[in-house]
Amino acid sequence: MEIAVIGAGASGIFAALAAARPGNRVTLYDHNAEIGKKLLVTGSSRCNISNALVGAESYTCADEGWIRVFFQAYPPERLRNLLNTLGIPIYNTADGWYYPLSNSAQSVVEILKADLHAVGVELALSTQVVDLRRAEGGFALRFPSGEPARERFFDKVVLAAGGKAYPALGSRGELFPCLSRLGHSVVPLVPALGPLSLSLGKFQALQGLRFDVGTAVYAGSQRLGSSFGNVIFTAKGLNGPGVMNISHLAARQGAENLRLELDFSEAFGSAFSESALKHIGSTDPQNFLNRFFSPKASRFFLEYAGYGKEKAQWDKSAAQRLTAALRHVSLPILGTRSFDESQLSAGGVPVSEVRPDTCESTRVPGLYLVGETLDVVGPCGGYNLHFAFTSGTLAGSHLAELAGGL
Repeated sequence: MEIAVIGAGASGIFAALAAARPGNRVTLYDHNAEIGKKLLVTGSSRCNISNALVGAESYTCADEGWIRVFFQAYPPERLRNLLNTLGIPIYNTADGWYYPLSNSAQSVVEILKADLHAVGVELALSTQVVDLRRAEGGFALRFPSGEPARERFFDKVVLAAGGKAYPALGSRGELFPCLSRLGHSVVPLVPALGPLSLSLGKFQALQGLRFDVGTAVYAGSQRLGSSFGNVIFTAKGLNGPGVMNISHLAARQGAENLRLELDFSEAFGSAFSESALKHIGSTDPQNFLNRFFSPKASRFFLEYAGYGKEKAQWDKSAAQRLTAALRHVSLPILGTRSFDESQLSAGGVPVSEVRPDTCESTRVPGLYLVGETLDVVGPCGGYNLHFAFTSGTLAGSHLAELAGGL
């Protein structure tokens, strides 16, 4: 079979590697001059490749049953074994984040490029696919050069061109209109895994400080979702995994009546309130807060709770007042930041329109949709690269099986 893989990112590379078996001729297209451009910047260039906690429950998509079947079809340990087979040994940190042993995204890309050459994948780089249409017995890819535009025909196509995040690296979502014409639904793309713009008010005083907090996005009284993680206060709002993991929930809504709730005590569990009551009479509020926060943050929280600069009396009422204030901080959400500042885009083709065990389209047989083409969002920490690798491998493996049956 003649197979085209459009997009030489994480999902496209793994689709091409899996599909390149005897009987298949695989061409991997990308309009960049090199493969893996986005891979190079992941994990601060260390390549955060997966996570020890990855599983169906980690992801947001339109069908929970679909993502469960997806992970049954290709369990996480199979990907870890595959990486080792490809020459990419990995290790995980104390928090479960997997990295290559080299701690180098550049090394990962170089190894994958060598693997592609080894299995005979044709690399068609600096080549932009501008259209995709059905043709008799397969598909026609159209390119911008030539008059009329040049075309090449393939039996099967894997679309791994990504979404709109990091447009400077080539992700612009330009082929989604083609999918619409072919009969697929396309959920509007929005930024995901990015900072939130907030009306900080008094909390502007915390600019530059980091906290591990519980976070939740609300639209009116409706709780859209929650997370826990590190956040940093910036001039425009909040950044860090604690808000990045839920930013797509805000992006899918109108900005009106959206708010972010923060719980500054969640990192300490019941120890925070228990300690507050335990030390009544033996300390003062400032010293109590210094057990958990920096002096600058402690002074701010005291003022926020209404104590001002006077020496506050530390009794049961004061302890309850202070702990309640830190558990329920509400800040208006002004919006999400742009695709340029986001690691992922949410939206794309709903998972219900592809098979969970092969990623083949149920509407356009012979077309496979993988990676960020699908409307699947995971949190920070290697989850989205894991989905990209796995979805690409499932698609490519199915194409290899088809070749074996010819």
